[in-house]
Amino acid sequence: MAAVPRRMHYAWVIAGVTFLTLLTTAGVRSAPGVLIVPLEKEFGWSRATISAAISINLLLYGLIGPFAAAIMNWLGLRRTILISLATVATGVSLTIFMNSPWQLMLLWGVIVGAGTGMTALVLAATIVNRWFTLHRGLVIGVLTASTATGQLIFLPVMASTVEHFGWRQAVLLIAGALMLAIPLVAIFLRDHPADLGLLPYGETVAPPVAPAVTKTNPAVEAIRCLFDGFRSRDFWLLSGSFFICGASTNGLVGTHLIPACVDQGIPEVTAAGLLALMGIFDLAGTTASGWLSDRLDNRILLCWYYALRGLSLIALPFVLVDASWGLTLFAIFYGLDWIATVPPTIRLTADTLGRDRAGIMFGWIIAAHQCGASLATLAAGALRTWSGSYERAFLTSGALCLVAAAIVLQIGRSKLVTESVIEPDVADGRLALEPQA
Repeated sequence: MAAVPRRMHYAWVIAGVTFLTLLTTAGVRSAPGVLIVPLEKEFGWSRATISAAISINLLLYGLIGPFAAAIMNWLGLRRTILISLATVATGVSLTIFMNSPWQLMLLWGVIVGAGTGMTALVLAATIVNRWFTLHRGLVIGVLTASTATGQLIFLPVMASTVEHFGWRQAVLLIAGALMLAIPLVAIFLRDHPADLGLLPYGETVAPPVAPAVTKTNPAVEAIRCLFDGFRSRDFWLLSGSFFICGASTNGLVGTHLIPACVDQGIPEVTAAGLLALMGIFDLAGTTASGWLSDRLDNRILLCWYYALRGLSLIALPFVLVDASWGLTLFAIFYGLDWIATVPPTIRLTADTLGRDRAGIMFGWIIAAHQCGASLATLAAGALRTWSGSYERAFLTSGALCLVAAAIVLQIGRSKLVTESVIEPDVADGRLALEPQA
């Protein structure tokens, strides 16, 4: 710690460690797109069968999120993340011994899905809310972009490793990266700024006292937040839009774009390069989205993001037929938009549902995201097996994004009605309902 300059707040060290952690687990989550074709060839498993395991992975990744946020409050950030990384590394390593679909579903579906869910975007939301007062939108944008950076780094390397050495060596490469992340978390990560006698970055008022560790059972706390969310119109709007977000990103494009390219005769390494290209532009797009979310109406931002994504997905089947510059343009355009929805969604979650429980509430919204991803993964694999094409899957997902563009404009509207006060009208003795200033 003596090596850290005094001028640099330790919050930036925490953000750096979190970025690397999310980057590494992003490599795990991007792996299925590279592994589908090799597993199909070696074991003869249908694409629908493999997609089912990936669907379980995506579903658990989301469902674990709100419980992980509660566990972070109960067990601590560092312990929770260390358990997560060790679990994922074990599950990934054991996949090299599998020879049956049920083993794929257990290892990659259940163990890896649950493990990565503990380091999902709820980790980024929790870190930002605990360690930052200034630049929250920007930092959440950078941390969210770690998913794109992980994809950028791991996908081409994994695709090349699969091509030259086989899929088992690619899997071991991911496990090794996870093991390297464990000591970084153990050494540098801290739960609260007060653990180091600090205030959150940009905070000037509150005393540096660590919040008391909650004694509430994390499962009970997560379920309680869910039932509170059920009573909120904004929770349903945020969850519904994020369900479509998941169905259109890692559930469809992240999982099935490479196999769709292979169907059109595009080499797997080239297709992985397209996803990596998306990662480059997603890094820029999501960081810019975080910056914009500090300055503009987040509902308007989300409306534009979903509308443009929907149009690009509707165009994708036509672009795939002529795999030339159009596919590259799609990768650039889609990459800018891929995870740009996360910073505005996190801010809207905190603003409409309360900052004190924003981590757990956002965890449930991520669960909706992953339910959409899981359903899209399964449905797209089944449609491909049934029709021999991904066209219907891409067109349906594009149409749903246009629906989401309309949904997000309604978020927070109910507060405009409830945020009013009843004041007496002195002139005639009646009560007048006036908007709160």
